[in-house]
Amino acid sequence: MIERDISRQALKYLEWFPIVSMTGPRQSGKSTLVKNLFPDFEYLNLEDEGTYNLARTDPPGFIYDRPHALIIDEAQRVPELFHALQVASDDQGTPGQYVLSGSQNFLMLSNITQSLAGRVGLLKLLPFSYREALRARPELSVDEFMITGGYPRLYDASIPPVVYFENYLATYVQRDVAGLVSGRNLSIFLTFITLCAQACGSLLNVTRLARDVDVSRQTADSWLSILESSYILFRLQPYHANLRKRLTKAPKIYFYDTGLLCHLLGLKTVEQLRDSPMRGPIFENLVIVETIKRHLNRGESPNLTFYRDSSGIEVDMVDSTDPAAVELVEVKSARSFQPSFTKHLASVGDELNITPEHRYVVMRSQRSTTVSGTKIWSVRDWLDRE
Repeated sequence: MIERDISRQALKYLEWFPIVSMTGPRQSGKSTLVKNLFPDFEYLNLEDEGTYNLARTDPPGFIYDRPHALIIDEAQRVPELFHALQVASDDQGTPGQYVLSGSQNFLMLSNITQSLAGRVGLLKLLPFSYREALRARPELSVDEFMITGGYPRLYDASIPPVVYFENYLATYVQRDVAGLVSGRNLSIFLTFITLCAQACGSLLNVTRLARDVDVSRQTADSWLSILESSYILFRLQPYHANLRKRLTKAPKIYFYDTGLLCHLLGLKTVEQLRDSPMRGPIFENLVIVETIKRHLNRGESPNLTFYRDSSGIEVDMVDSTDPAAVELVEVKSARSFQPSFTKHLASVGDELNITPEHRYVVMRSQRSTTVSGTKIWSVRDWLDRE
């Protein structure tokens, strides 16, 4: 098994909370991780129809008839279990009783909020980070990782990405989407995902997306929520504060996995990625989502935004996860540095009171350096941050 960076945090959470919840995309390695981290726990998967029927028929009995060392996979399939878990964990009154995992965050968080508030430690496991993927394939370049993505099966079984992602999308639609989108709209939904990929790194225009697939604005909003809740994509919100300047209100969209993003864009090789007009947005996506993974793997809630004002001045990422050390980051897919890369860092950094030592450029250079007081990170060094 490839070591996952979130493991240390998961073990800590089990010492602190009666229940630990781990959500994330399908096939991101949740089941493998929790079974390996907690080998003495009984493992139950509610995608097994027999287990599902038992849980649904008698939720309290399903919980009380089993030990207080239980992993429940795809727990969101039986919402009634959460109240039974609350009662059972309160009766026991000790940490480390239950581990829940699931790939549909919208159901998990709703149920946890209602029944398990204050009793559960929340973790999110995304596909391999670049750091983790290197443990499986030490010779992997950053460009190869952008094309391949981080889903563990791509490394365990050496499945060609085009084969893997075609099957991944089919499984995703059948299991996670079919019950939420009408049958006649499923093929349109897949087209919608592709259009979202083409809009990666751009300001989100939901009205245009709806028009392009001939659905209502309300339907497009609903589909975006499904894609977010099942960890396909996310909205990066604009920075907002009481500044003198008018700031944009529209978010940008990015994907949780650049391999899936490249597949949707029809990019199969490093050479195709090199020559694609989407290389810049894909590289930007990589830096942002890898920053998110770094925070999640440390048990932190990422607080990332981008800056754009009405005059068009823009910086790709404002990382406010640590309020005492906010970082301002410009992302460039070039290999050689140009002075223009830092032109907005000074003005925006001063506007947001971000200290010069926390203003960065991340690019595809061979090594990190400092230019006129600004740190220029090589992408490999940025992705290797702990």
